[in-house]
Amino acid sequence: MHFNLLALLLLLSTGVLGVAIARRFGLPSMLSYLVIGIAVGPHGVGLLQETEEVKTLAEFGIVFLMFSIGLEFSLQHLKAMRSLVFGFGSAQVVLTATGAGLITWFGYQQGWKAGIAVGLAVAMSSTAIVARMLSERFELHSRSGRQTMGALLFQDLAVVPSLILLPALADPSGDLVRSLTIASMQAAAMLFLMIWIGQRLMRRMYDSVAHHRSEELFVLTTLWIVVGLSYATEQAGLSLAAGAFIGGMLISETAYRHQVEADIRPFRDILLGFFFITVGMMLDLGFVLDNLHKLVLAVLLLIGGKAIVVLLLAYIAKNPMDTALRTGAQLAQAGEFGLVLIEVARQLKLIEPDVFQVTLSAMLISMFAAPFLIERTARLSGELGKGDWAHKAKTIHDISTKSFGLEDHVIICGYGRTGEQIGEFLTIEGIPFLALDIDLQRISRAAARGGAVVFGNADRSEVLQAAGLSRARGVAIAYPDRHSAERVLKAVRRKREDIPVIVRTADDADVARLKAAGATEVIPETLEGSLMIAAETLAQIGIPMERAIAHVRDARAERYASLREFYGKRGK
Repeated sequence: MHFNLLALLLLLSTGVLGVAIARRFGLPSMLSYLVIGIAVGPHGVGLLQETEEVKTLAEFGIVFLMFSIGLEFSLQHLKAMRSLVFGFGSAQVVLTATGAGLITWFGYQQGWKAGIAVGLAVAMSSTAIVARMLSERFELHSRSGRQTMGALLFQDLAVVPSLILLPALADPSGDLVRSLTIASMQAAAMLFLMIWIGQRLMRRMYDSVAHHRSEELFVLTTLWIVVGLSYATEQAGLSLAAGAFIGGMLISETAYRHQVEADIRPFRDILLGFFFITVGMMLDLGFVLDNLHKLVLAVLLLIGGKAIVVLLLAYIAKNPMDTALRTGAQLAQAGEFGLVLIEVARQLKLIEPDVFQVTLSAMLISMFAAPFLIERTARLSGELGKGDWAHKAKTIHDISTKSFGLEDHVIICGYGRTGEQIGEFLTIEGIPFLALDIDLQRISRAAARGGAVVFGNADRSEVLQAAGLSRARGVAIAYPDRHSAERVLKAVRRKREDIPVIVRTADDADVARLKAAGATEVIPETLEGSLMIAAETLAQIGIPMERAIAHVRDARAERYASLREFYGKRGK
C-alpha cells in the first residue's frame, strides 16, 4: 500500500513540475510528460517502475481520450468534411502505413505482421500537438488546416479497427482470416447492440439526471457510462477504448455534450498524462545511444516519409506548394494513438524489443520536433500564402471592396462577443468599422444582421492594408490569446506607428508583454470583472453606490494611463 501510494505521489509530483515548466515555455504538456517518464523511469534514475497499478492508470488515460474523441464525432461534421476525411485522410493513412510496413518488413528484416503493426502506429499523427498549434495560429480554417484536420479525423476513426486488427494478428492459431472475421463479427454485433440501445437510452438517462440538478450525480453518471461501456467491450473481446469511443459518440448526439466534455476533461488530462509518463518510462536511453545510427535513420524516414506522402497527396489535390508544405509539416510526426498502437503491438509480441525501442524513440523525437517544424515551415512558406484559399487574391479583393470608401474607421480584429460589443458601441457613435475574423459561422451570422465582417487573418500585413489600415483611426484586437494579439500588433506597427491599438487580454500577466509589443492600452478582463463584482458587493452590503463607484474610478485611474486625467478631473 505504501509503495503504491508513493508511486502515485511521484507521478503527481513530477506531473505538476513538468506541466509548470511546459506552460512556462509554451510547449505542449504531453512533451513534458514524456520527458518525465524518460527521466524517472527504470531506464532513467529509476524512481518509478512499470507496476500494474501504474499501467492501469495509464490505460484509463486512453479510455478517456477515446471518450473525448467520441464526443467530438459529429455525423454532420463528418458529412461536411467527407471528401477530406475519407479521401485525403484515408489515402494518407494507407500510403504511410504501407510504406512504413514495407520498410520494416524488408529494410529491417522483420516479419510482415511486424510491418503492419509498425505501419499503423507510424501512420498516426498528433492531434494534441497539431490541433493546438493550428488553433493558436488561427489556421484551423485555412486550406492546409482543413486538410490536416481531415487526415487527423480519419486517423482517430482508424484507431478502433486497428485495435481489432492487432490482436487478430497475434492469434496463436495462425489463421488470420478466421481470427479477423470473428473479431469483426464480435465488434459489429457489440457496436450495433450498444448503439441501438444507447440511442434510445442515452438521452432519456441524461434528461432524468439533469432533472435532479445535481452536478455530482451528473459527473457520476458520465463516469459510470465510460467505465461500464469500456468493461462491456472488453468482455466482448474488444478494447476498453472502443467502448469509451462509442459512449462519447452517443452522448455527442444529445444536448448534454458540452457539459459532459467539460466535466470529463480533468479526468482525461490527468490520466492521459500518466499514460505519456509510462510511455516515456519504456524508452531505454542506453539502447538508443548504442544504436544512434539506426535511430537517426528511423527519424529521417518517419518525418521525411510522412512529409513526402502528404506532399504527393496535396499535389494530386492541386494544392499550391506553400499549402502542401504546411500540410506536410503538420502531419510529419507520430501521435498519441501511434504510441498506443506500438505499445499494444509490444504487449502482443508482434514486434521485437529492439524494433520497439527504435520505433518508439523515433516517434517521440518526431513529436518533440513537431512544434518547431510546423513553425519553421509556416515562416518559410511566406507571410501571405500564394495558394492558401484564406489568403488568395480574391480574399484580399473582398476585404478591399468592403473597406472601399471607409475613412477614419476602426479595424476590429476578432468578432466574438468582445468584438461584437465594440462594434455595437461604434455604431451607436456613428463611427464606421470593419471587422476581420476567420470563423465562417461567425461571419455568416454577422452578415445576416448586416454587420461589416469579412474573412481575413489580421496578422497578415496585406490583409490589414486591404482593410484600410492607412486610413483607419484605430485598431481593436479582441483575440482571446496573447500570441495572436502579439502577431497582429507587430503587423500593425510595421505599417503604422501612430495609430492607437487597444488590446483585450484574459489576464493581468500579459499586460506588460503586450504593451512592449506596441499596444496603446491593454484591457485585462479579469481586472474589469473583479472591479464590477467588488463594486456590486459593496453596494449590496449597504455602502453608498457613489462610494462604490468611486473605488472603481480610482482603481481604473491607477491602471489606465489614458483615463488618469479624466478620472482625476472627475474626482475634484
